[in-house]
Amino acid sequence: MRKKRRGFTLMEILLVVIIIGLLASLVLPNLMGRFERSKEEIAKAQVELLSSAVQAFMLDVGRCPNGLQELIQSQDPKWRGPYLSKREIPKDPWGRDYQFKCPGEHGPFDLYSLGPNGQLDEKAIKNW
Repeated sequence: MRKKRRGFTLMEILLVVIIIGLLASLVLPNLMGRFERSKEEIAKAQVELLSSAVQAFMLDVGRCPNGLQELIQSQDPKWRGPYLSKREIPKDPWGRDYQFKCPGEHGPFDLYSLGPNGQLDEKAIKNW
């Protein structure tokens, strides 16, 4: 006589795999969307931080910095920096440099990240 074996059938295992797949297809897009939005929020905060540093530089020195690196180090006698606590210019969350123009087209200076798609469009994070 054969002993009766206990275990899962192929149908039971397939059913569990299908359920897990369905749950993952509902949860993963939501998580990925939140991850991308968090990158945008980080970029907005960094643009605000850099804008404040540029404004402090302009108040002390009386002119626009030649580039963001001048917020860290400058030979100008009126310079009272560094204007960033970490003494380095951060990259945007997508690994690119922040763009800086002075005089700006939208104000005294333009400071922006090219955003997730690397272009100056509606997804770019700007200080204007």
